[in-house]
Amino acid sequence: MNYAYINGNFCAAEAASIGIQDMALQRAYGMFDYFKIMAGQPIFLEDHLDRFWESARQLRLPIAVTKQELTTAILKLIQLNQWYEAGIRLTLTAGYAADGYSIDQPNLIMNGQSIQLPGSISENGLKLVAHNHIRQLPQIKSIDYLMAVYLQDKVKAAGANELLYHQHGWISECPRANVFIITDQGVLATPAEGILNGITRKKVLQVAAPLMPIEIRPVHLDEFKTAREAFISSTTKIVHPVFAIDGNLIGTGKTGELSRTLFDAYLQLLPA
Repeated sequence: MNYAYINGNFCAAEAASIGIQDMALQRAYGMFDYFKIMAGQPIFLEDHLDRFWESARQLRLPIAVTKQELTTAILKLIQLNQWYEAGIRLTLTAGYAADGYSIDQPNLIMNGQSIQLPGSISENGLKLVAHNHIRQLPQIKSIDYLMAVYLQDKVKAAGANELLYHQHGWISECPRANVFIITDQGVLATPAEGILNGITRKKVLQVAAPLMPIEIRPVHLDEFKTAREAFISSTTKIVHPVFAIDGNLIGTGKTGELSRTLFDAYLQLLPA
């Protein structure tokens, strides 16, 4: 049996439910976070909980438990499900509003599933298609993926794998990942604003610091034309190369050595 957690209670995942009047369903008002389990232990949990609490503060959603209480519940959920390598999603909704529009007592939900993370960087790079858009409150890991899902036909028609959001040429992020380029001078550059501050992004910047120059700054679409390499970072993909934007090849169109170095350096942060 797979177990889930709702508002302090553990239950069978297939029986887990909240009411249809929840503001997450009625108004798409809610947030989440997602983190890895490796060797039976949550990875970078403090970073994820800090971001979860900060997102809740910005959305004015009270959390009914402390970080320590939630950590205890996370460890119990891992034990109940006997997860060794998995991913856990924390979701916080705005609850049941009497007027259908006001924040009430949030629902706190936790569920997950076993996953296998990549042990080496992919040799199959992504193809991205650019789209002029910025997410609402991009610093928050919102449950709102309306535009990303709506534009899947555009992604497929372009023969691409994912969207790359930008504002008049200045890139921000992919719907589920942060974006990096390695310039022709070997500088690692990533957008500074209009993004979710990814935990994997934070760790990539950490391991990159002693290896190469770093610039956290505005990055323009035109820079991909001369970039040596490009990649995205996310919890599940870690560092995944990008081979093309809007059909235009990046670098050699193969997995780059600096991207490979960063992937391997990130792995050193994880438990054996």
